[in-house]
Amino acid sequence: MRLVADHAVVRVPATSANLGPGFDAFGLALALHDTIVVDAVAGGTSVHVEGEGAGEVPDGEDHLVVRAIRAGLDHVGASQVGLSLRCTNAIPHGRGLGSSAAATVAGLVAARSLVSEPEGLDDDTVLRLATEFEGHPDNAAAALLGSATIAWGGTEDPRAVRLDVVEGLVATALVPQERLSTTRARATLPHRVPHAEAAATAGRAGLLVLALSQRPDLLLEATEDWLHQRYRAPVMPASVALVERLRDLGHAAVVSGAGPTVLVLHTGEGGAAVAEAAGPGWTAHQLAVDTDGVVLTR
Repeated sequence: MRLVADHAVVRVPATSANLGPGFDAFGLALALHDTIVVDAVAGGTSVHVEGEGAGEVPDGEDHLVVRAIRAGLDHVGASQVGLSLRCTNAIPHGRGLGSSAAATVAGLVAARSLVSEPEGLDDDTVLRLATEFEGHPDNAAAALLGSATIAWGGTEDPRAVRLDVVEGLVATALVPQERLSTTRARATLPHRVPHAEAAATAGRAGLLVLALSQRPDLLLEATEDWLHQRYRAPVMPASVALVERLRDLGHAAVVSGAGPTVLVLHTGEGGAAVAEAAGPGWTAHQLAVDTDGVVLTR
């Protein structure tokens, strides 16, 4: 496999996973983006970051986008080269909005654009490689395909389908200052849950498909969860308390991914009311659903 290009520009969306009952399966792409400019160069690797993560993330081979590009080139047997990256990041880090999945998907798609046979890194392959990085396919699927997605198969054979959402669906992300690692959030989860709670959550996950695609009036009921959110309260008490308060007011609020961001699904211009109900300490972003997923331009 040869390298046939030395430049790529990739735009990738933020994502929210789980959406309440769809634990490790459901994802939603949001209109908040990172843009990565990749140049293949002679010599070493350098990374310049503006926006989120500037001055914090690695600026060489350990940068996640670089690691993903390397994995993509290795997968198709292409030669490795020096890389110059310019990253303009808007996705908050460590907040449950899919920043790591965005970086991974962006790197893999950048690698696709550099090689002579891009079909070697088709969407199924990118999803599999991204899931190896992430440990689960939910955020990566939404970042890759856009709109809402349902993923299954775990790390062994991840698969995903795209679900077109109802017109006018909006997400308000309430982002706190504090961060929380996915590893720490997942460590709070029990090894077993009561059968009745699992059954109830499965029913709501099925209802969520209808609510997202046709019946937004059912979003409050469809986003009810018993599997993971309340178990995470010890490491994000303010987020879980806010979810409960907003739901008591009739808003379809969930913990976004591993948290601590709180996501509210609604239609119309309800973001102002949600932000007012949240109160101080939360930065509100009213976001459209991103229907494109990762986008590549040379």
